[in-house]
Parts: sequence; structure tokens; C-alpha cells
Amino acid sequence: MSSIPEIKKTAEQKMQQSLEALRANLAKVRTGRANPALLDTVQVEYYGTMVPISQVANLSLLDARTIGVAPWEKGMGAKIEKAIRESDLGVNPASHGDLIRVPIPPMTEERRRELTKVVKAEGEHAKVAIRNVRRDANEHVKRLVKDKLASEDDERRAQEDIQKLTDRMIAEVDKLVASKEADIMAI
Repeated sequence: MSSIPEIKKTAEQKMQQSLEALRANLAKVRTGRANPALLDTVQVEYYGTMVPISQVANLSLLDARTIGVAPWEKGMGAKIEKAIRESDLGVNPASHGDLIRVPIPPMTEERRRELTKVVKAEGEHAKVAIRNVRRDANEHVKRLVKDKLASEDDERRAQEDIQKLTDRMIAEVDKLVASKEADIMAI
């Protein structure tokens, strides 16, 4: 059976993982600016295996609205260009010699509003995950008290600490969501 400090530590680790997952999901949401991470989800065929573009090409920012993709092998250019074009990103890559330019079109006001809804939904998912961790941690503490391995005072203190941790994590989620929304709405 675990102790109260272990329960708190595990809860904090799980909440941090939820925050990291949120950061990763928010990075995939496209803003008006170009970001090489946009191409992370695009897979390209490489000797019969589907791999992320970052494993067969160098990704860079050419300017605020253009991503540069430089394939490491001569024959990969056409495959990479096709994979980007067929992805659900809505971008139209163009080859210039060995370099593939991926211009990121400016977003419409309507599209920006849709994306802020997506960002808010991601934030809600993260909050639910964090609250589930809180619930599990509180149940573990209650079990310790029931099994007479901790006092009711310990339980009350532990639940207060877990609640403070939860509040801190949810505030962090709100901060991340607000920052991403500001990014999306900035023209």
C-alpha cells in the first residue's frame, strides 16, 4: 500500500502528463503563422514504410508564412510534396529545385473562431483528465484511512494539498488555452 506523499507525487506526475499532452495537442492547432510542427502529423512512404516527414527531410521556417522542406535524398522530393498535398492541412506545397516551399495561407475570421473552439475543447479535456487524477488520489487517501494506515487529519490535509495542486494545474491549462487563443486571433 502506498503512503500519502507517494499518492501526492503520483497525482502530480499524472497531472503534469496531462499538461504535456495538452501542450502537444495545442502545438498541432494551426495559427496564422508557419510552424514546422504543423507537418509532424504528415507521413511519407520511405522504402515501403510510412514515416514522419521529419525523418526524411530537414524542416525550417523560410519566413513567417512559409515552411521549407529539404529532403535528404534526391528521389524523396516528389513523395514528400504529394504527402503534404494529400494531408488534411489544406496547404499547397511547391518545389523549387531541392527545396519544397509550403506556404501557409492566411486564415479567415470564421476559421479562427472554429480553431478557438477546438482549443477550448482541448483545454476542457485536459481539465477533465486532471480532475480524474484528483478523484483517484482522494480515493487512495480514503482507502488508507479506511485501512487505518492514516488518520482523518492526514486525510483532510492530503485532500487540501491535492486540491491546491489541482487548482494550480487547472490555472496552467487556462493560461495555455488563453495564450493559444490569442495566437490564433492575432492577424
